[in-house]
Amino acid sequence: KKSHKSRISQMFVRRALRQNNNLYKTINNSILNNSKNSTTNYFAASLNLKSTLNSNNYSKNTFKSPSVFNSNNSFSSLKNYSPIKKNKNVSPFQLNIYEKFNYSTEYPDYEVLELPNLSPTMETGGLVAWHKEVGDEINEGDIIAEVETDKTTINWEAVDSGYLAKILVPAGTSGIELGSAVAIIVDDEANVDAFKDFDESSLEGSSSNAEPEAKQSEPEKEQPKEQEKQEKEQEQSGDRIFASPRAKLEAKEKNIDLSQVSGSGPNNRIVLADVQNFTPSEKQQSQQQSQQQSQQQSQQQQQQQYSSIPAGNNFEFTDIPNSTIRKVTAERLTQSKATIPHYYLTIDFNVDRLMDVRTELNDQSNGNYKLSVNDFVIKASALALRKVPEVNSQWNTTSIRRFNNVHINVAVNTDAGLFTPLIYNTDNKGLQDINSQVKSLAERARDKALTPEDNEIGTFTISNLGMFGIKHFAAVINPPQACILAVGGIEDKVVVNPNPENDNDKFKVSKFMSCTLSCDHRVVDGAVGAQWLKEFKSLMENPINMLL
Repeated sequence: KKSHKSRISQMFVRRALRQNNNLYKTINNSILNNSKNSTTNYFAASLNLKSTLNSNNYSKNTFKSPSVFNSNNSFSSLKNYSPIKKNKNVSPFQLNIYEKFNYSTEYPDYEVLELPNLSPTMETGGLVAWHKEVGDEINEGDIIAEVETDKTTINWEAVDSGYLAKILVPAGTSGIELGSAVAIIVDDEANVDAFKDFDESSLEGSSSNAEPEAKQSEPEKEQPKEQEKQEKEQEQSGDRIFASPRAKLEAKEKNIDLSQVSGSGPNNRIVLADVQNFTPSEKQQSQQQSQQQSQQQSQQQQQQQYSSIPAGNNFEFTDIPNSTIRKVTAERLTQSKATIPHYYLTIDFNVDRLMDVRTELNDQSNGNYKLSVNDFVIKASALALRKVPEVNSQWNTTSIRRFNNVHINVAVNTDAGLFTPLIYNTDNKGLQDINSQVKSLAERARDKALTPEDNEIGTFTISNLGMFGIKHFAAVINPPQACILAVGGIEDKVVVNPNPENDNDKFKVSKFMSCTLSCDHRVVDGAVGAQWLKEFKSLMENPINMLL
């Protein structure tokens, strides 16, 4: 039907339009000219479009089932063709197209908005706020919503135009898997009201009428046997379990094994309703209860172990929900301390010359910039990484990867959590460029406006707590990097004056700074770490050498 064609074409044809206008016209005309019962040309055209876009040789012969592509076959015959899913030669893309034919046709043409991947390390995300309401017009480039990734909150920009017809995931929801359907948009504003009662079951489709009747006619006693048979077939064939993202999330929360659930969606795909209506056997219930009890006991033990103040009637407190950013930070730091063999090297050095050079440069700036000590630290670290490239590395299972570029992350603390925005090619930047870029990144981090490029993981990290009066601390390595530099504050010390003018001038007051290098012992040996600190100290004590 036309709605089938429209929804499939929206995904591929619009993508083609952005890349090749001639290709768009060719494919679109091919789709529109096909009759509703002609699956051959339309299906082949869709495969041809994907082949052209991704330079892959998809063809109908991959299915090895010519009868499916018979022009006399209707959409219903294609919909009920279950061997497609069982054929291991079918690619995920081809299966995706096949499943698109199973969408409900009771609604006007629509397009599904799925949660995008806005970060290289993003696995799940959260919808902080919707910037559009149902019925609002969406133009290309408009901000649809704010999405919380594992590193920051990013504005989600629209890539297509239309009208917001339905919000499937409300604002404030976290733990949403990538690719999950979150909203519905339509091309015609008049069709918005038709989606008032639209839900996920309508999106995921429903099983054919014949399947429920067959299930109802079977005796209840035979159901466990059928489930066991399906489990064995899955184990022997090694096929993966097809389930919607919402169904997977529901099963994870309820501790349900998806291999035990029978799917009622297209191609026996497990949908949300299947998990909600699933009733485990007595054996499975006992196993789930024992697992839940053990989890509750472990949680109680952890709370008793780590809670210094009991949550009794005599204590008032507020539980602050952990944001996605804070959760991911906690996981990465815990992983770092648990898997990376840290060791620490601390060095003190004189910064009298550096303070003089900084003052002189700032006096000459005419208000265009104001260099900080941290700018010199970043520049000196980048140059030291060039001189001791062993530190500019990371551990891999079979090798140590040594980078030719120096990209430094700078830790920035905000109310939302810890961010480490990246300064690319730091060794090639001057002090003024570093100063302006650090200020810009810090402001964007506090305003939750960092881009995915800003949040990339570089080759080295610097964390500075000197402005808070901290003299010395040891930082946790930012994986997969090999080192992180912890920068303390500047303090005055009385030292011997090497050039006294009289007997009363034997001592003087100088400014000293303390820095600690945390190293991954798998990558950086103690002598290598010491060599890097030696180069860093030399540059900090003689800042004029940074210009050479």
